Amino acid sequence: MIRDEIGAELHRHQDIKYRDFQVRLIPTVDPGTVIGVRTPELRALARRLKDRADIRDFLDDLPHGTFDENQLHAFIISEIRDYAACLEAVERFLPYVDNWATCDQLSPKVFGKHRAELLTPIKRWIADGRTYTVRFGIGMLMQHFLDGDFDPAYPALVASVRSEEYYVRMMIAWYFATALAKQYDAALPYLEERRLDPWTHRQTIRKALESYRVSPEHKAYLRGLADKKYDERVRNVR
Repeated sequence: MIRDEIGAELHRHQDIKYRDFQVRLIPTVDPGTVIGVRTPELRALARRLKDRADIRDFLDDLPHGTFDENQLHAFIISEIRDYAACLEAVERFLPYVDNWATCDQLSPKVFGKHRAELLTPIKRWIADGRTYTVRFGIGMLMQHFLDGDFDPAYPALVASVRSEEYYVRMMIAWYFATALAKQYDAALPYLEERRLDPWTHRQTIRKALESYRVSPEHKAYLRGLADKKYDERVRNVR
């Protein structure tokens, strides 16, 4: 069975030190499910497996028992060349994604060629309510719709998300920090007008200040928006 083959292959590439390092980075994952296979090995295995006639047996065998199988699953989906088949595989897998790493590794190449069709599922994912489905939807909007296909309605969609989940709020901050690098004039009012919750506002500015894509002039202005005295002045005006 392909599952047994994959399990044996994953354990053959196990790196104990890397496993221990990974466990600290993915606190939502049971440490006992982490084998410890490095990303280049997983990507290479995904490329070898993606065209096998029985690969569907692995993709349908959900939930997987290990974090590394989920990572491999994400990489295999990302290689699917047919948009409809890829979207179906993503929809089937998303309910089982339970950590930020697998969520963020799920990045289908074919989506970039089907942006018009992709907007509908993105909006559905963002409204889903499940932590990593929402995070994935925002991530896809960030990846595919902050350049030539940008629309001011998209940051408004992200800002409308209300969640107490750390991994959703951090993705919102990541989205707006990236928007400040690519669509500065459209993204800036969300900070000037305090449209994000205070924690996400601060994280957005922190990420923007760390970005090499945000100009020094813009960073200087953003520092002012993070200033506590500035917050007090805004409250007084209101």
